[in-house]
Amino acid sequence: MSAIKILYFAKLHDQLDCSEETFELASESCSVTELTQALAGRDDVWQQAFTDSQLLVAVNKVIANGQTLIQSGDEVGFFPPVTGG
Repeated sequence: MSAIKILYFAKLHDQLDCSEETFELASESCSVTELTQALAGRDDVWQQAFTDSQLLVAVNKVIANGQTLIQSGDEVGFFPPVTGG
């Protein structure tokens, strides 16, 4: 079994009514894109949250892209873009 920790921040936390979860990977590793597709497939609310092209992701606290590999034990954080004033 390959488990990762997923954290949801800011607007995502509110939209999904979830701040964090343990997620079981289907294999030893997957890409960020594969993970977001799996999460978006849960229901309409999740699909809406994960079709946001501005969504940012970090793997082990390092900004990642769709091709970044996620492995068992990794921490993945999803968050909307940060703006400042």
